[in-house]
Amino acid sequence: MEAVAMHIANGIINGPVSAIFMVIAVAGLAVCVWRAKADLDDRLAPMAGLVAAFIFAVQMLNFGVLPGVSGHLLGGTLAVILVGPWVGALCVSTVLIVQALVFGDGGLTALGLNITNMALIGAAAAYVLVALLLRVLPKNASGLGATAFIASVIGVVLASQGFVLEYALGGTTDLSLAGVAATLGGVHVLIGVGEGLIAATTVVTVAKVRPDLVYALRAFRKPLEVAA
Repeated sequence: MEAVAMHIANGIINGPVSAIFMVIAVAGLAVCVWRAKADLDDRLAPMAGLVAAFIFAVQMLNFGVLPGVSGHLLGGTLAVILVGPWVGALCVSTVLIVQALVFGDGGLTALGLNITNMALIGAAAAYVLVALLLRVLPKNASGLGATAFIASVIGVVLASQGFVLEYALGGTTDLSLAGVAATLGGVHVLIGVGEGLIAATTVVTVAKVRPDLVYALRAFRKPLEVAA
């Protein structure tokens, strides 16, 4: 079986299911582009570039999970907090496309699968979690950091389970579905903890210096008290 440095490899999921998720990914990204137009301004555009570059860097840290499948930091929650769900999903997708086309990380036929899992599911899950958490946690740096940490852990695990659904629909190996779900879930809990620490540190640092650059604080109209 083909091994790759990152993401889902070609052939792990059969052609028809991969094609379906490519259509889903393209449709999802089209919606993100449409909705992102309302968010992008002179403040958000440069931040989006920085977020994409940061995500590219952290995704270089990856861990083998299954034959042809690896786990790594996603950056979805960080992107959602800093630039919002629509632009955040586009940032993650851009990274995935560059990695696949330029560096050969992840299969080209699996690009739709990877975008669906890491960009669309990851950003959607992160946004819902951040929206809920920012309404109940304290209005201070600790609350923002806790939001980033908790949303990262849960969001990463949920994104990893997208592969379980795809494998159930079109997996090409004899691995047990329950085993795949348990393995991915367990590994991504640990990955989520690492990502959560990075995300929490980053968003709190940015919020203390320039709270106006943090999308989540503007979107949910919750002022940040910089004292933890």
